[in-house]
Amino acid sequence: MRVQEREAAIYIVDRTCPHCGAARERDQRYCLECGRPLPDTSGRIPALRRRWIRRFGWYPGDWIWLPLALLVVAAAGAAIAASVSHHRRSEHPRVITAIATTPLTATAPAKAAAGAWPVGRNGWTIVLGSYPHGAGVDVADRAASQARKAHLPQVGVLDSSDWPSLQPGYFVVFSGVYGSESDASNALPQARGAGFGAAYTRLVAG
Repeated sequence: MRVQEREAAIYIVDRTCPHCGAARERDQRYCLECGRPLPDTSGRIPALRRRWIRRFGWYPGDWIWLPLALLVVAAAGAAIAASVSHHRRSEHPRVITAIATTPLTATAPAKAAAGAWPVGRNGWTIVLGSYPHGAGVDVADRAASQARKAHLPQVGVLDSSDWPSLQPGYFVVFSGVYGSESDASNALPQARGAGFGAAYTRLVAG
C-alpha cells in the first residue's frame, strides 16, 4: 500500500463512524446516524492507531492495545523472574559435576583426607565444587588434583557434614583459607580462570 493510500485510510478512520460509515467531525462524541459512541481522534490511542496504519496499512481496532499491554507486562515479569533466579543461583551455586555410580546405603560415607582443613579453624574459602556423598570421595579428590595442577593455593577436600555453616551430605573441594570474605573474593578470579568457572566464596565455621 502506497503512502497516499495509508494516509487516506487514516483520514477515513478519523472522519467516519466505524459502525455505520457515516461522516463525522473530529470532536464528535456520538454518530448522528446510528447513535453509537465514536472513538476519540486525539490523545495517545488515536496516535498509536495512526502509527499502526502507517506501518501496516490496516488496523484491527482499538481493542488490540489492551492485550498488547498485558503481553508486554507478562514478558517483563518473566524476564525479571529469570534474572532474579539467575542472580540467586550465581550467589549460591551448588556445583555437582559427578553422577553417583554406586547406590546410597545406610552406612556412613567415607571421610575426606584428615587435615584437609585446619582443625578448629573458622574462615572463608573458595568452593571449587561440591559432590554428593553417594558419588564417593574419589571424585572430589580428582577435582582437587586438577586444582593443584592449576597451581591454586591450599587445595583440599572437606566433608560438609562436619561444618554447621555448610549443607550436609557433600564432599567440598576448596582452595585457600582466608580471614575475611574480601580476601577470599580477591582470590576468586584466579580460581575461575583455572577452569572452575562456577567457583564461589563460602564461610566454613563450626
